Amino acid sequence: MLAMRGRGVRDTAILSAMERVPRERFAPAHLRRHARRDIALPLPCGQTMTAPTTIAAMLAALALRPGQRVFEIGTGSGYVTALLASLGAAEIRSVERYATLVEDAQDRLAAGGCGAEVSIGDGLAEVAGRYDRILVNGTLTGLPPRLSEALMPGGRLVGVVGRPETGRLVTVERGPDGALAHRLGPKLRLAPMTPGRAAVL
Repeated sequence: MLAMRGRGVRDTAILSAMERVPRERFAPAHLRRHARRDIALPLPCGQTMTAPTTIAAMLAALALRPGQRVFEIGTGSGYVTALLASLGAAEIRSVERYATLVEDAQDRLAAGGCGAEVSIGDGLAEVAGRYDRILVNGTLTGLPPRLSEALMPGGRLVGVVGRPETGRLVTVERGPDGALAHRLGPKLRLAPMTPGRAAVL
């Protein structure tokens, strides 16, 4: 984790979670030797395992507190899901558009004792219930209003908006009175989020 600190990651809870959850357990077998590097790794179905410092920036903006209910869009390998659990989320609902990734993530998370609910679907459209925290693991041209509507009072939504090469971290907070506040953060390189449920794979 010294490398992460050297790249500006200072949140001790996030650093500790990354120490507890080995990234190599979630990386494709032929790429596990690269799992400790701060790079994105390819996943099946043309998807990407996000670089650790990008994940850390998003988790820092999310400011998850133990006991909170989380909705995650884009399960991918399940690595971020496991980090959310390690950070103390009481309930995690994670939605992924590719059945192949859902099955792999479920197996990895179960092996690590993580009880997150992982299902196939379109997380951008299928938002059931209300949440304390919502995390979008992909770049969007804009955040769908239905995601903000699913925030509890005091809730927070984090995603990246723009183009994959020049996207900006966006945080949306719902105040106690229900009003929404948007805040722009730094540029983050994150793979694009594709809407819809995959018909194959």
